Amino acid sequence: MKIAHRLADKVLPTTVKIPAGYVELKGELELPADAPGVVIFVHGSGSSRHSPRNQYVAQMMREAGLGTLLFDLLTPAEEQQDARTSGLRFEIDTLAQRLVSVTRWLEQQPETRGLKLGYFGACTGGAAALMAAAQLGDQIAAVVSRGGRPDLAGNALREVRSPTLFVVGGCDELVLCLNSEAFEKLRCKKEFRVVPSASHLFEEPGKLEQVAQISAHWFRAHMGGCDDWSMAA
Repeated sequence: MKIAHRLADKVLPTTVKIPAGYVELKGELELPADAPGVVIFVHGSGSSRHSPRNQYVAQMMREAGLGTLLFDLLTPAEEQQDARTSGLRFEIDTLAQRLVSVTRWLEQQPETRGLKLGYFGACTGGAAALMAAAQLGDQIAAVVSRGGRPDLAGNALREVRSPTLFVVGGCDELVLCLNSEAFEKLRCKKEFRVVPSASHLFEEPGKLEQVAQISAHWFRAHMGGCDDWSMAA
C-alpha cells in the first residue's frame, strides 16, 4: 500500500479497504511527513467518512501534523438498511468491534506500524470509540468525543485507560447532561470542554473550528512529535 504523502504542502489521500470480520470497510488514510500518530475518525448516526464536519476537523488535524483515517463503519448495503430502520447505528458493540478490527489493521501496515493511535468519535461513534478504547487499553493514546453519546458505552466507561476529552456544545442541553453523567464514570485522565453558544453539530460560525483546535491539542499532547506547529486553543 502506498501511503499518502506531502506534495507542494498538500497531503494526498490514499483510499484503503479494511477487512473487519465478514465485511470490508472503505476509508481514506492521509499521513503527513513525520506524523507522530494517526487519529481514527468514528462517525456518528447516519453519517459516513464523507461527513463535512469530520472532513473539516481531519484537515485541521493534518495541519497540526497528525495523520488521519476516516472510514465507513457500515457497508453500502448496511447504510441503506440503516437509512430505513435507524437500527444499525445503535448497535454499539458491533461498531466497536469493527473499530477494533480497523485499529489492528492499521497497526499492521508498514507505513503506520509503531505510530501512536487515537480515536475521534462523534455522536454514537463516541460510544463505539470508548468501548474499543476500553478493550485495547494502552494501544490507544487518546480519545476525543465530539457531541458524543458516551452514555451508550455503558460499563466500558470504567475500563477506559486512554486520556479522554469530551467536547460538547453549550446549547446542547440533553447531550451535556448525558456527557456529565458518563464523565463521572471515567477513571482515566479526563477533561470536559464546553463550547459556549454551540449546538449539537457545532454549526454556528467558528464553533467547529474551536472543536478542531481543542481536539488537535489533546491529541498532540498525548502523541508527542515535533514542536514546530502552532494552533491557538
